[in-house]
Amino acid sequence: MVVVRLARSGAKKRPFYNMVVADSRRHRDGKFIERLGFYNPRATGGEESLRIQMDRLNHWQSQGAQLSDTVSRLVKQFGKQQKSIQSPE
Repeated sequence: MVVVRLARSGAKKRPFYNMVVADSRRHRDGKFIERLGFYNPRATGGEESLRIQMDRLNHWQSQGAQLSDTVSRLVKQFGKQQKSIQSPE
């Protein structure tokens, strides 16, 4: 089964996650099919903390890829960010 999940990278005590499409049988940080974005939980100031290529994510979901729990939470968060950017009131 194909899964969209986070792959950890970054230095010790400074996590950085790539959002990747991978075979569910592969290791967390192992070989992946495609990189869809990133999540930086330690972003400060004007740094970008979350970026997702929604068109590619939708493509993979249409092909039957499952989202991990964390990725689905981040996708919802990203959607709220995009709405607030598009319609500042």
